[in-house]
Amino acid sequence: MILFAREYGILESLMLQIGRVVSKEKIAQRLATGDDELGDNAIEVNIHRLRKRIKPYGARIRTLRGLGYLLEEHSDEV
Repeated sequence: MILFAREYGILESLMLQIGRVVSKEKIAQRLATGDDELGDNAIEVNIHRLRKRIKPYGARIRTLRGLGYLLEEHSDEV
């Protein structure tokens, strides 16, 4: 799987906090370089792309509105 730098940074942030919610602010802080700020929309776009890339590997990113994102194993069992 090939990831762009921001996608990798987001995935790394979520993996380091697996099972815990990671806020957009924490993600933005981790990915910011120098004067380059990362807006909410940019994070959302990168999360969307990352979801597509990791889906075949049995993982998913869940959005917890107002809180942030959570990386979890995907299970087809009901």
